[in-house]
Amino acid sequence: MTFYFKSAYQKAVVENFNFLKSAKTIHAAFLRAIPIDQEHFLLPVCHAHKDDIQLIEVLTHWRNKNVEVYPTQFIATLESTENWLSNRLLAVEDRILFLVIDKVGSVLGHIGFNGCINDECFFEIDNVIKGDDNASKGLFSKALHSLIEWARATLNVEGFFLKVMDDNAHAISFYKKNGFTEDVKIPLIKEEKNEVIIFTEASKSNNKVDKYFIKMKYEVSTEDIGDAMILTAGPSISAKEAVYAYDAALYGWNSNWSKYLSLFESKFAEYVGAKYALATSSCTGALQIALMALDIGPEDEVILPDETWVATANAVRYVGATPIFADVEMDTWNIDSQSIENLITDKTKAIIPVHMYGTPARMDSIMAIAKKYDLKVVEDSAPAIGAEWQGQRCGSFGDFAGFSFQGAKLLVTGEGGMLVTNNEELYKKALKIWNQGRNPSSYFWIDVEGVKFKMSNIQAAIGLAQLERADELIEMKRRIFSWYEEGLQGVTYIQLNKEIDNARSVYWMTSIIVNEGSPIARDELMLKLKEKNVDTRPVFPAISQYPIWKIEQKPKTNALHIGLNAMNLPSGVCLTKVQVMYVCEQIKLIMQ
Repeated sequence: MTFYFKSAYQKAVVENFNFLKSAKTIHAAFLRAIPIDQEHFLLPVCHAHKDDIQLIEVLTHWRNKNVEVYPTQFIATLESTENWLSNRLLAVEDRILFLVIDKVGSVLGHIGFNGCINDECFFEIDNVIKGDDNASKGLFSKALHSLIEWARATLNVEGFFLKVMDDNAHAISFYKKNGFTEDVKIPLIKEEKNEVIIFTEASKSNNKVDKYFIKMKYEVSTEDIGDAMILTAGPSISAKEAVYAYDAALYGWNSNWSKYLSLFESKFAEYVGAKYALATSSCTGALQIALMALDIGPEDEVILPDETWVATANAVRYVGATPIFADVEMDTWNIDSQSIENLITDKTKAIIPVHMYGTPARMDSIMAIAKKYDLKVVEDSAPAIGAEWQGQRCGSFGDFAGFSFQGAKLLVTGEGGMLVTNNEELYKKALKIWNQGRNPSSYFWIDVEGVKFKMSNIQAAIGLAQLERADELIEMKRRIFSWYEEGLQGVTYIQLNKEIDNARSVYWMTSIIVNEGSPIARDELMLKLKEKNVDTRPVFPAISQYPIWKIEQKPKTNALHIGLNAMNLPSGVCLTKVQVMYVCEQIKLIMQ
Protein backbone atom coordinates (compact mmCIF):
# COMPACT_ATOMS: atom_id res chain seq x y z
CA MET A 1 0.00 0.00 0.00
CA THR A 2 1.51 3.33 -1.07
CA PHE A 3 2.44 6.25 1.15
CA TYR A 4 -0.05 8.40 -0.78
CA PHE A 5 -2.87 5.99 0.00
CA LYS A 6 -2.10 5.65 3.72
CA SER A 7 -1.61 9.38 4.11
CA ALA A 8 -4.89 10.20 2.34
CA TYR A 9 -6.68 7.49 4.32
CA GLN A 10 -5.53 8.75 7.73
CA LYS A 11 -6.25 12.37 6.81
CA ALA A 12 -9.73 11.40 5.61
CA VAL A 13 -10.55 9.45 8.78
CA VAL A 14 -9.54 12.31 11.05
CA GLU A 15 -11.25 15.05 9.02
CA ASN A 16 -14.49 13.13 8.44
CA PHE A 17 -14.82 12.00 12.04
CA ASN A 18 -13.97 15.46 13.37
CA PHE A 19 -16.54 17.04 11.07
CA LEU A 20 -19.28 14.67 12.18
CA LYS A 21 -18.44 15.16 15.86
CA SER A 22 -18.04 18.95 15.58
CA ALA A 23 -21.77 19.77 15.67
CA LYS A 24 -22.54 21.99 18.64
CA THR A 25 -26.34 21.96 18.26
CA ILE A 26 -28.76 19.12 17.68
CA HIS A 27 -29.85 20.87 14.48
CA ALA A 28 -26.30 20.68 13.15
CA ALA A 29 -26.06 17.06 14.30
CA PHE A 30 -29.18 16.01 12.40
CA LEU A 31 -27.79 17.55 9.19
CA ARG A 32 -24.91 15.08 9.55
CA ALA A 33 -27.15 12.02 10.07
CA ILE A 34 -26.82 8.94 7.85
CA PRO A 35 -30.11 7.42 6.62
CA ILE A 36 -30.76 3.76 7.43
CA ASP A 37 -34.17 3.69 5.77
CA GLN A 38 -37.02 6.19 5.48
CA GLU A 39 -37.79 6.03 9.21
CA HIS A 40 -34.43 5.43 10.91
CA PHE A 41 -31.10 7.25 11.02
CA LEU A 42 -27.57 7.05 12.35
CA LEU A 43 -26.98 10.25 14.32
CA PRO A 44 -23.32 11.00 15.13
CA VAL A 45 -22.65 11.61 18.80
CA CYS A 46 -21.20 15.11 18.85
CA HIS A 47 -20.27 18.00 21.12
CA ALA A 48 -23.93 18.96 21.46
CA HIS A 49 -24.55 15.68 23.31
CA LYS A 50 -22.17 16.53 26.15
CA ASP A 51 -24.98 18.57 27.71
CA ASP A 52 -27.73 16.01 27.04
CA ILE A 53 -28.33 14.61 30.54
CA GLN A 54 -31.13 12.32 29.36
CA LEU A 55 -28.84 10.72 26.77
CA ILE A 56 -26.06 10.30 29.32
CA GLU A 57 -28.52 8.56 31.62
CA VAL A 58 -29.60 6.23 28.81
CA LEU A 59 -26.00 5.44 27.82
CA THR A 60 -25.15 4.71 31.45
CA HIS A 61 -28.13 2.38 31.77
CA TRP A 62 -27.25 0.50 28.58
CA ARG A 63 -23.60 0.20 29.65
CA ASN A 64 -24.58 -1.42 32.91
CA LYS A 65 -27.25 -3.61 31.31
CA ASN A 66 -24.68 -5.02 28.86
CA VAL A 67 -21.60 -4.88 31.07
CA GLU A 68 -20.61 -8.47 30.34
CA VAL A 69 -19.98 -7.82 26.60
CA TYR A 70 -17.19 -5.32 27.27
CA PRO A 71 -13.57 -6.33 27.97
CA THR A 72 -13.49 -3.76 30.79
CA GLN A 73 -16.39 -4.52 33.10
CA PHE A 74 -17.50 -2.05 35.76
CA ILE A 75 -20.64 -0.31 36.95
CA ALA A 76 -20.89 2.97 35.11
CA THR A 77 -22.06 6.21 36.71
CA LEU A 78 -23.32 9.43 35.15
CA GLU A 79 -19.95 10.98 35.91
CA SER A 80 -17.98 8.14 34.29
CA THR A 81 -20.20 8.25 31.20
CA GLU A 82 -19.74 12.00 30.87
CA ASN A 83 -15.99 11.52 31.14
CA TRP A 84 -16.03 8.70 28.56
CA LEU A 85 -18.11 10.81 26.17
CA SER A 86 -15.75 13.78 26.35
CA ASN A 87 -12.35 12.12 26.68
CA ARG A 88 -12.65 8.60 25.28
CA LEU A 89 -14.99 9.32 22.37
CA LEU A 90 -15.13 12.93 21.18
CA ALA A 91 -11.45 13.58 21.89
CA VAL A 92 -10.23 10.44 20.10
CA GLU A 93 -9.65 11.27 16.45
CA ASP A 94 -10.21 7.78 15.01
CA ARG A 95 -13.25 6.83 17.08
CA ILE A 96 -16.91 7.69 16.48
CA LEU A 97 -20.30 6.57 17.78
CA PHE A 98 -23.69 6.83 16.10
CA LEU A 99 -27.05 6.74 17.82
CA VAL A 100 -29.67 4.60 16.09
CA ILE A 101 -32.78 6.79 16.11
CA ASP A 102 -36.29 6.59 14.69
CA LYS A 103 -38.22 9.24 12.76
CA VAL A 104 -39.31 11.07 15.93
CA GLY A 105 -35.80 11.10 17.42
CA SER A 106 -36.17 8.25 19.93
CA VAL A 107 -32.82 6.60 20.63
CA LEU A 108 -32.97 2.85 20.05
CA GLY A 109 -29.30 1.90 20.45
CA HIS A 110 -25.86 2.76 19.14
CA ILE A 111 -23.05 1.54 16.89
CA GLY A 112 -19.66 2.95 16.03
CA PHE A 113 -16.07 2.62 14.85
CA ASN A 114 -12.86 2.49 16.85
CA GLY A 115 -9.13 2.27 16.18
CA CYS A 116 -9.49 3.28 12.55
CA ILE A 117 -5.97 4.62 12.00
CA ASN A 118 -3.86 1.55 11.30
CA ASP A 119 -1.50 0.25 8.62
CA GLU A 120 -4.15 -2.07 7.19
CA CYS A 121 -6.70 0.77 6.72
CA PHE A 122 -9.37 -1.34 8.44
CA PHE A 123 -12.27 -0.07 10.57
CA GLU A 124 -13.14 -1.85 13.80
CA ILE A 125 -16.87 -1.93 14.44
CA ASP A 126 -17.46 -1.08 18.07
CA ASN A 127 -20.15 -0.51 20.69
CA VAL A 128 -23.02 -2.29 18.95
CA ILE A 129 -25.85 -2.11 21.47
CA LYS A 130 -29.55 -2.61 20.87
CA GLY A 131 -30.88 -0.60 23.77
CA ASP A 132 -34.58 -0.67 23.04
CA ASP A 133 -36.01 -4.20 22.95
CA ASN A 134 -39.00 -2.87 20.98
CA ALA A 135 -36.86 -1.75 18.03
CA SER A 136 -38.20 -3.18 14.80
CA LYS A 137 -36.89 -6.57 13.74
CA GLY A 138 -33.92 -6.36 11.41
CA LEU A 139 -33.22 -2.70 12.21
CA PHE A 140 -29.74 -3.28 13.58
CA SER A 141 -28.79 -5.43 10.61
CA LYS A 142 -29.78 -2.53 8.37
CA ALA A 143 -27.97 -0.07 10.63
CA LEU A 144 -24.80 -2.16 10.49
CA HIS A 145 -24.85 -2.36 6.69
CA SER A 146 -25.74 1.33 6.30
CA LEU A 147 -22.76 2.29 8.44
CA ILE A 148 -20.41 -0.01 6.54
CA GLU A 149 -21.63 1.32 3.19
CA TRP A 150 -21.25 4.92 4.37
CA ALA A 151 -17.67 4.33 5.43
CA ARG A 152 -16.82 2.40 2.28
CA ALA A 153 -18.24 5.05 -0.06
CA THR A 154 -16.82 8.01 1.86
CA LEU A 155 -13.37 6.84 2.94
CA ASN A 156 -10.59 4.59 1.64
CA VAL A 157 -11.52 1.72 3.95
CA GLU A 158 -9.91 -1.59 3.01
CA GLY A 159 -12.21 -3.69 5.20
CA PHE A 160 -14.08 -4.10 8.47
CA PHE A 161 -13.67 -6.29 11.52
CA LEU A 162 -14.94 -6.58 15.06
CA LYS A 163 -14.13 -8.44 18.25
CA VAL A 164 -16.74 -10.24 20.32
CA MET A 165 -16.48 -12.34 23.49
CA ASP A 166 -16.60 -16.07 22.71
CA ASP A 167 -19.43 -16.64 25.18
CA ASN A 168 -21.67 -14.02 23.50
CA ALA A 169 -23.44 -16.55 21.27
CA HIS A 170 -26.27 -14.17 20.35
CA ALA A 171 -23.87 -11.52 19.03
CA ILE A 172 -21.76 -14.07 17.13
CA SER A 173 -24.90 -15.42 15.45
CA PHE A 174 -26.02 -11.87 14.58
CA TYR A 175 -22.70 -10.99 12.96
CA LYS A 176 -22.53 -14.22 10.99
CA LYS A 177 -25.97 -13.51 9.54
CA ASN A 178 -24.66 -10.11 8.45
CA GLY A 179 -21.61 -11.21 6.51
CA PHE A 180 -18.96 -11.62 9.19
CA THR A 181 -16.82 -14.73 9.45
CA GLU A 182 -14.57 -15.88 12.27
CA ASP A 183 -10.95 -14.96 11.65
CA VAL A 184 -8.83 -15.66 14.74
CA LYS A 185 -9.26 -16.37 18.44
CA ILE A 186 -7.49 -13.98 20.79
CA PRO A 187 -6.83 -15.47 24.27
CA LEU A 188 -7.73 -13.21 27.21
CA ILE A 189 -6.79 -13.29 30.85
CA LYS A 190 -8.94 -11.88 33.62
CA GLU A 191 -7.72 -9.33 36.14
CA GLU A 192 -9.57 -7.60 38.96
CA LYS A 193 -8.61 -4.12 40.12
CA ASN A 194 -10.69 -2.00 42.48
CA GLU A 195 -13.89 -3.94 41.71
CA VAL A 196 -13.25 -3.63 37.97
CA ILE A 197 -12.87 -6.77 35.85
CA ILE A 198 -10.50 -6.33 32.93
CA PHE A 199 -9.93 -8.87 30.18
CA THR A 200 -6.62 -8.30 28.42
CA GLU A 201 -4.81 -10.20 25.71
CA ALA A 202 -2.73 -13.03 27.12
CA SER A 203 0.97 -13.12 26.35
CA LYS A 204 2.36 -16.11 24.46
CA SER A 205 4.16 -17.29 27.59
CA ASN A 206 0.97 -17.26 29.68
CA ASN A 207 -0.71 -20.65 29.74
CA LYS A 208 -3.78 -19.39 31.54
CA VAL A 209 -6.75 -18.42 29.34
CA ASP A 210 -10.00 -17.22 30.90
CA LYS A 211 -11.88 -16.25 27.77
CA TYR A 212 -11.41 -15.53 24.08
CA PHE A 213 -12.09 -12.62 21.78
CA ILE A 214 -13.43 -13.87 18.47
CA LYS A 215 -12.10 -11.56 15.76
CA MET A 216 -14.54 -11.52 12.84
CA LYS A 217 -13.95 -10.00 9.40
CA TYR A 218 -16.60 -8.67 7.06
CA GLU A 219 -16.94 -10.49 3.75
CA VAL A 220 -18.76 -8.64 0.96
CA SER A 221 -21.49 -10.77 -0.56
CA THR A 222 -21.15 -11.54 -4.26
CA GLU A 223 -24.65 -12.96 -4.66
CA ASP A 224 -26.31 -9.87 -6.13
CA ILE A 225 -23.37 -8.57 -8.19
CA GLY A 226 -24.52 -8.23 -11.78
CA ASP A 227 -28.22 -7.97 -10.93
CA ALA A 228 -28.12 -4.18 -11.29
CA MET A 229 -26.23 -2.08 -13.82
CA ILE A 230 -22.66 -1.21 -12.80
CA LEU A 231 -22.35 2.36 -14.04
CA THR A 232 -19.37 4.11 -15.59
CA ALA A 233 -19.41 7.03 -13.15
CA GLY A 234 -20.84 8.32 -9.90
CA PRO A 235 -19.65 10.66 -7.12
CA SER A 236 -18.98 10.22 -3.42
CA ILE A 237 -21.10 12.66 -1.40
CA SER A 238 -20.53 12.99 2.33
CA ALA A 239 -22.30 14.87 5.11
CA LYS A 240 -19.92 17.78 4.57
CA GLU A 241 -21.34 18.56 1.10
CA ALA A 242 -24.90 18.46 2.49
CA VAL A 243 -24.07 20.71 5.45
CA TYR A 244 -22.22 23.29 3.35
CA ALA A 245 -24.98 23.34 0.71
CA TYR A 246 -27.65 23.74 3.39
CA ASP A 247 -25.76 26.65 4.91
CA ALA A 248 -25.38 28.30 1.51
CA ALA A 249 -29.08 27.80 0.72
CA LEU A 250 -30.23 29.22 4.04
CA TYR A 251 -27.72 32.00 4.68
CA GLY A 252 -25.79 32.54 1.44
CA TRP A 253 -27.53 35.69 0.28
CA ASN A 254 -27.00 39.47 0.32
CA SER A 255 -23.70 40.10 2.13
CA ASN A 256 -22.97 36.36 2.19
CA TRP A 257 -23.71 35.75 -1.50
CA SER A 258 -20.09 34.88 -2.32
CA LYS A 259 -18.96 33.21 0.93
CA TYR A 260 -18.45 29.77 -0.59
CA LEU A 261 -17.46 31.10 -4.02
CA SER A 262 -14.55 33.02 -2.51
CA LEU A 263 -13.46 30.10 -0.34
CA PHE A 264 -13.75 27.63 -3.20
CA GLU A 265 -11.77 29.82 -5.58
CA SER A 266 -8.94 30.57 -3.16
CA LYS A 267 -8.58 27.00 -1.90
CA PHE A 268 -8.79 25.57 -5.42
CA ALA A 269 -6.05 27.90 -6.65
CA GLU A 270 -3.88 26.85 -3.74
CA TYR A 271 -4.57 23.16 -4.39
CA VAL A 272 -3.49 23.22 -8.05
CA GLY A 273 -0.60 25.63 -7.49
CA ALA A 274 -2.04 28.74 -9.11
CA LYS A 275 -2.36 32.28 -7.79
CA TYR A 276 -5.85 33.10 -9.08
CA ALA A 277 -9.09 31.23 -9.75
CA LEU A 278 -12.54 32.08 -11.13
CA ALA A 279 -15.49 29.75 -10.58
CA THR A 280 -17.48 29.27 -13.79
CA SER A 281 -20.59 27.51 -15.02
CA SER A 282 -18.56 24.93 -16.95
CA CYS A 283 -15.06 24.06 -18.07
CA THR A 284 -16.13 25.01 -21.62
CA GLY A 285 -16.97 28.50 -20.37
CA ALA A 286 -13.64 28.70 -18.52
CA LEU A 287 -11.74 27.84 -21.72
CA GLN A 288 -13.72 30.41 -23.70
CA ILE A 289 -12.98 33.14 -21.16
CA ALA A 290 -9.29 32.18 -21.28
CA LEU A 291 -9.17 32.50 -25.07
CA MET A 292 -11.01 35.83 -24.95
CA ALA A 293 -8.58 37.13 -22.34
CA LEU A 294 -5.69 36.09 -24.60
CA ASP A 295 -7.25 38.13 -27.47
CA ILE A 296 -7.69 35.07 -29.66
CA GLY A 297 -10.38 35.45 -32.32
CA PRO A 298 -11.16 35.29 -36.05
CA GLU A 299 -8.20 34.53 -38.34
CA ASP A 300 -6.36 32.85 -35.43
CA GLU A 301 -5.63 29.13 -35.11
CA VAL A 302 -5.44 27.08 -31.92
CA ILE A 303 -3.87 23.60 -31.89
CA LEU A 304 -5.55 20.93 -29.79
CA PRO A 305 -5.71 17.12 -29.74
CA ASP A 306 -7.88 15.21 -32.19
CA GLU A 307 -8.76 12.87 -29.31
CA THR A 308 -10.82 14.89 -26.80
CA TRP A 309 -14.38 15.93 -25.97
CA VAL A 310 -15.86 18.42 -28.44
CA ALA A 311 -15.99 21.18 -25.78
CA THR A 312 -12.24 21.77 -26.12
CA ALA A 313 -12.63 22.67 -29.79
CA ASN A 314 -15.98 24.38 -29.35
CA ALA A 315 -14.40 26.92 -27.00
CA VAL A 316 -12.08 27.84 -29.88
CA ARG A 317 -14.99 28.03 -32.31
CA TYR A 318 -17.00 30.23 -29.92
CA VAL A 319 -14.35 32.98 -30.09
CA GLY A 320 -14.29 32.77 -33.90
CA ALA A 321 -10.89 31.06 -34.13
CA THR A 322 -10.11 27.85 -35.98
CA PRO A 323 -9.31 24.60 -34.13
CA ILE A 324 -6.40 22.70 -35.68
CA PHE A 325 -6.27 19.05 -34.72
CA ALA A 326 -3.01 17.37 -33.72
CA ASP A 327 -2.41 13.67 -33.25
CA VAL A 328 -2.02 12.05 -29.84
CA GLU A 329 0.51 9.72 -28.27
CA MET A 330 -0.36 6.05 -28.04
CA ASP A 331 1.06 5.69 -24.52
CA THR A 332 -0.87 8.60 -22.95
CA TRP A 333 -3.68 9.36 -25.43
CA ASN A 334 -2.61 13.01 -25.00
CA ILE A 335 -1.47 15.54 -27.58
CA ASP A 336 1.77 14.69 -29.35
CA SER A 337 4.45 17.40 -29.30
CA GLN A 338 5.86 16.51 -32.72
CA SER A 339 2.39 16.71 -34.23
CA ILE A 340 1.94 20.15 -32.66
CA GLU A 341 5.16 21.45 -34.18
CA ASN A 342 4.25 20.14 -37.63
CA LEU A 343 0.98 22.14 -37.57
CA ILE A 344 2.29 25.56 -36.49
CA THR A 345 1.72 28.40 -38.97
CA ASP A 346 1.89 32.17 -38.74
CA LYS A 347 -1.79 32.04 -37.71
CA THR A 348 -1.16 29.78 -34.70
CA LYS A 349 -1.72 31.63 -31.45
CA ALA A 350 -2.17 28.95 -28.78
CA ILE A 351 -2.05 25.28 -27.81
CA ILE A 352 -4.71 23.54 -25.72
CA PRO A 353 -3.32 20.29 -24.30
CA VAL A 354 -5.89 18.00 -22.68
CA HIS A 355 -5.03 15.76 -19.73
CA MET A 356 -7.19 12.93 -21.05
CA TYR A 357 -9.12 10.94 -18.45
CA GLY A 358 -6.92 12.32 -15.68
CA THR A 359 -3.57 11.31 -17.21
CA PRO A 360 -1.14 14.25 -17.53
CA ALA A 361 0.17 15.39 -20.89
CA ARG A 362 3.94 15.74 -21.35
CA MET A 363 3.88 19.38 -20.31
CA ASP A 364 7.65 19.99 -20.41
CA SER A 365 7.73 19.28 -24.16
CA ILE A 366 4.57 21.28 -24.80
CA MET A 367 5.82 24.31 -22.85
CA ALA A 368 9.15 24.15 -24.71
CA ILE A 369 7.35 24.33 -28.07
CA ALA A 370 5.16 27.19 -26.82
CA LYS A 371 8.24 29.12 -25.74
CA LYS A 372 10.05 28.42 -29.04
CA TYR A 373 7.17 29.75 -31.15
CA ASP A 374 5.82 32.35 -28.69
CA LEU A 375 2.48 30.57 -28.27
CA LYS A 376 -0.01 30.73 -25.42
CA VAL A 377 -0.97 27.56 -23.52
CA VAL A 378 -4.44 26.90 -22.11
CA GLU A 379 -4.62 23.56 -20.31
CA ASP A 380 -7.87 21.64 -20.58
CA SER A 381 -7.62 20.01 -17.16
CA ALA A 382 -11.32 19.15 -17.00
CA PRO A 383 -10.78 15.57 -15.79
CA ALA A 384 -7.38 16.01 -14.13
CA ILE A 385 -7.83 17.71 -10.77
CA GLY A 386 -4.83 16.65 -8.69
CA ALA A 387 -2.95 14.93 -11.53
CA GLU A 388 0.79 15.67 -11.68
CA TRP A 389 3.48 15.85 -14.32
CA GLN A 390 7.04 15.69 -12.95
CA GLY A 391 5.68 16.52 -9.50
CA GLN A 392 3.78 19.63 -10.62
CA ARG A 393 -0.01 19.78 -10.61
CA CYS A 394 -1.83 19.90 -13.92
CA GLY A 395 -3.32 23.34 -14.49
CA SER A 396 -0.29 25.22 -13.19
CA PHE A 397 1.88 25.10 -16.34
CA GLY A 398 0.13 27.26 -18.91
CA ASP A 399 -1.18 30.81 -19.15
CA PHE A 400 -4.62 29.50 -18.15
CA ALA A 401 -6.24 26.20 -17.25
CA GLY A 402 -9.85 25.08 -17.07
CA PHE A 403 -11.35 22.41 -14.81
CA SER A 404 -14.73 20.69 -14.73
CA PHE A 405 -17.08 19.73 -11.88
CA GLN A 406 -19.75 18.12 -14.07
CA GLY A 407 -21.60 15.33 -12.28
CA ALA A 408 -19.43 12.48 -13.56
CA LYS A 409 -16.09 14.11 -12.76
CA LEU A 410 -13.77 13.42 -9.82
CA LEU A 411 -15.04 16.49 -7.94
CA VAL A 412 -18.64 17.44 -8.64
CA THR A 413 -20.95 20.40 -8.25
CA GLY A 414 -23.58 19.08 -10.67
CA GLU A 415 -22.32 21.38 -13.40
CA GLY A 416 -19.55 23.92 -13.11
CA GLY A 417 -15.93 24.72 -13.78
CA MET A 418 -12.91 26.71 -12.67
CA LEU A 419 -10.47 28.95 -14.53
CA VAL A 420 -7.00 29.37 -13.01
CA THR A 421 -3.92 31.41 -13.87
CA ASN A 422 -0.67 32.65 -12.31
CA ASN A 423 -0.70 35.89 -14.27
CA GLU A 424 -2.28 38.86 -12.47
CA GLU A 425 -2.88 40.88 -15.64
CA LEU A 426 -4.57 37.93 -17.36
CA TYR A 427 -6.64 37.28 -14.26
CA LYS A 428 -7.95 40.86 -14.26
CA LYS A 429 -8.86 40.60 -17.95
CA ALA A 430 -10.60 37.28 -17.39
CA LEU A 431 -12.45 38.62 -14.34
CA LYS A 432 -13.80 41.54 -16.37
CA ILE A 433 -14.92 39.25 -19.20
CA TRP A 434 -16.48 36.84 -16.67
CA ASN A 435 -18.42 39.80 -15.24
CA GLN A 436 -20.16 40.72 -18.53
CA GLY A 437 -17.32 43.09 -19.52
CA ARG A 438 -18.21 45.51 -16.72
CA ASN A 439 -15.72 48.28 -16.00
CA PRO A 440 -14.73 47.90 -12.31
CA SER A 441 -14.49 51.69 -11.95
CA SER A 442 -18.06 52.31 -13.09
CA TYR A 443 -21.04 50.50 -11.60
CA PHE A 444 -22.91 49.47 -14.74
CA TRP A 445 -20.57 50.56 -17.52
CA ILE A 446 -19.71 47.85 -20.08
CA ASP A 447 -16.68 48.61 -22.26
CA VAL A 448 -15.48 45.18 -23.47
CA GLU A 449 -17.18 42.05 -24.70
CA GLY A 450 -18.10 39.81 -21.81
CA VAL A 451 -20.00 36.67 -20.83
CA LYS A 452 -21.97 35.37 -17.88
CA PHE A 453 -20.55 31.95 -17.14
CA LYS A 454 -20.76 32.13 -13.36
CA MET A 455 -21.13 29.43 -10.72
CA SER A 456 -23.70 29.78 -7.94
CA ASN A 457 -22.75 30.04 -4.28
CA ILE A 458 -24.66 26.81 -3.51
CA GLN A 459 -22.68 24.91 -6.15
CA ALA A 460 -19.48 26.36 -4.74
CA ALA A 461 -20.45 25.10 -1.28
CA ILE A 462 -20.66 21.55 -2.61
CA GLY A 463 -17.44 22.11 -4.55
CA LEU A 464 -15.59 23.32 -1.47
CA ALA A 465 -16.56 20.20 0.46
CA GLN A 466 -15.49 18.01 -2.46
CA LEU A 467 -12.18 19.86 -2.71
CA GLU A 468 -11.50 19.27 0.98
CA ARG A 469 -11.87 15.55 0.22
CA ALA A 470 -9.91 15.63 -3.06
CA ASP A 471 -6.92 13.56 -1.95
CA GLU A 472 -9.05 10.73 -0.56
CA LEU A 473 -11.19 10.70 -3.73
CA ILE A 474 -8.09 10.53 -5.92
CA GLU A 475 -6.80 7.56 -3.94
CA MET A 476 -10.18 5.85 -4.30
CA LYS A 477 -9.90 6.30 -8.09
CA ARG A 478 -6.32 5.04 -8.15
CA ARG A 479 -7.32 2.01 -6.08
CA ILE A 480 -10.07 1.18 -8.60
CA PHE A 481 -7.46 1.25 -11.37
CA SER A 482 -5.21 -1.07 -9.36
CA TRP A 483 -8.11 -3.53 -9.02
CA TYR A 484 -8.60 -3.52 -12.79
CA GLU A 485 -4.87 -3.98 -13.27
CA GLU A 486 -5.04 -7.01 -11.00
CA GLY A 487 -8.22 -8.44 -12.51
CA LEU A 488 -7.24 -8.01 -16.17
CA GLN A 489 -3.66 -9.21 -15.84
CA GLY A 490 -2.79 -11.59 -18.66
CA VAL A 491 -5.96 -10.92 -20.69
CA THR A 492 -4.94 -11.13 -24.34
CA TYR A 493 -5.84 -8.24 -26.67
CA ILE A 494 -6.70 -5.86 -23.80
CA GLN A 495 -4.39 -3.00 -22.78
CA LEU A 496 -5.02 -0.58 -19.93
CA ASN A 497 -4.32 3.13 -20.41
CA LYS A 498 -1.71 3.44 -17.67
CA GLU A 499 0.31 6.37 -16.36
CA ILE A 500 3.83 6.73 -17.76
CA ASP A 501 7.07 7.66 -16.01
CA ASN A 502 6.99 11.16 -14.44
CA ALA A 503 3.17 11.16 -14.48
CA ARG A 504 0.72 10.70 -11.64
CA SER A 505 -2.74 10.06 -13.03
CA VAL A 506 -5.94 10.46 -11.04
CA TYR A 507 -7.53 7.78 -13.24
CA TRP A 508 -10.80 9.67 -13.51
CA MET A 509 -11.73 6.97 -16.00
CA THR A 510 -10.10 3.56 -16.15
CA SER A 511 -9.84 2.88 -19.87
CA ILE A 512 -8.77 0.02 -22.11
CA ILE A 513 -7.98 -0.39 -25.77
CA VAL A 514 -8.89 -3.51 -27.70
CA ASN A 515 -5.77 -4.37 -29.68
CA GLU A 516 -5.51 -5.55 -33.26
CA GLY A 517 -6.15 -9.24 -33.81
CA SER A 518 -8.80 -9.42 -31.10
CA PRO A 519 -11.54 -11.98 -31.75
CA ILE A 520 -14.08 -9.35 -30.78
CA ALA A 521 -14.25 -5.66 -31.65
CA ARG A 522 -14.69 -2.84 -29.12
CA ASP A 523 -18.35 -2.16 -29.93
CA GLU A 524 -19.32 -5.82 -29.71
CA LEU A 525 -17.49 -6.12 -26.39
CA MET A 526 -19.47 -3.17 -25.06
CA LEU A 527 -22.77 -4.71 -26.17
CA LYS A 528 -21.97 -8.04 -24.55
CA LEU A 529 -20.92 -6.32 -21.33
CA LYS A 530 -24.19 -4.38 -21.32
CA GLU A 531 -26.04 -7.71 -21.44
CA LYS A 532 -24.21 -8.58 -18.21
CA ASN A 533 -25.23 -5.26 -16.61
CA VAL A 534 -21.83 -3.65 -17.09
CA ASP A 535 -22.11 -0.11 -18.39
CA THR A 536 -19.24 1.17 -20.54
CA ARG A 537 -18.76 3.97 -23.01
CA PRO A 538 -16.56 4.47 -26.06
CA VAL A 539 -13.82 7.03 -25.88
CA PHE A 540 -14.27 10.11 -28.03
CA PRO A 541 -13.89 9.61 -31.78
CA ALA A 542 -11.29 11.65 -33.62
CA ILE A 543 -13.26 14.89 -33.44
CA SER A 544 -11.82 16.33 -36.66
CA GLN A 545 -14.39 14.08 -38.37
CA TYR A 546 -17.32 16.18 -37.15
CA PRO A 547 -19.01 18.22 -39.94
CA ILE A 548 -19.23 21.37 -37.80
CA TRP A 549 -15.74 22.79 -38.46
CA LYS A 550 -15.24 25.51 -41.02
CA ILE A 551 -12.24 23.77 -42.61
CA GLU A 552 -11.98 20.08 -43.37
CA GLN A 553 -9.08 18.24 -41.74
CA LYS A 554 -8.01 14.65 -42.12
CA PRO A 555 -8.38 12.63 -38.87
CA LYS A 556 -5.06 11.84 -37.27
CA THR A 557 -3.82 8.26 -37.26
CA ASN A 558 -3.48 7.55 -33.52
CA ALA A 559 -6.57 9.53 -32.58
CA LEU A 560 -8.60 7.62 -35.16
CA HIS A 561 -7.31 4.27 -33.89
CA ILE A 562 -7.97 5.08 -30.24
CA GLY A 563 -11.40 6.49 -31.03
CA LEU A 564 -12.40 3.28 -32.80
CA ASN A 565 -10.93 0.79 -30.34
CA ALA A 566 -10.80 2.25 -26.82
CA MET A 567 -13.45 2.37 -24.12
CA ASN A 568 -14.07 3.50 -20.54
CA LEU A 569 -14.83 0.88 -17.91
CA PRO A 570 -17.03 1.51 -14.84
CA SER A 571 -15.01 3.97 -12.77
CA GLY A 572 -17.39 5.54 -10.26
CA VAL A 573 -15.52 6.45 -7.12
CA CYS A 574 -17.81 4.32 -4.92
CA LEU A 575 -17.26 1.03 -6.77
CA THR A 576 -16.39 -2.01 -4.68
CA LYS A 577 -13.60 -4.44 -5.49
CA VAL A 578 -16.22 -7.15 -5.90
CA GLN A 579 -17.92 -5.10 -8.64
CA VAL A 580 -14.62 -4.43 -10.41
CA MET A 581 -13.68 -8.09 -10.30
CA TYR A 582 -17.09 -8.98 -11.74
CA VAL A 583 -16.43 -6.61 -14.66
CA CYS A 584 -12.99 -8.17 -15.18
CA GLU A 585 -14.44 -11.68 -15.11
CA GLN A 586 -17.05 -10.78 -17.72
CA ILE A 587 -14.35 -9.33 -20.00
CA LYS A 588 -12.32 -12.52 -19.61
CA LEU A 589 -15.30 -14.72 -20.46
CA ILE A 590 -16.20 -12.64 -23.52
CA MET A 591 -12.63 -12.38 -24.81
CA GLN A 592 -11.68 -16.05 -24.42
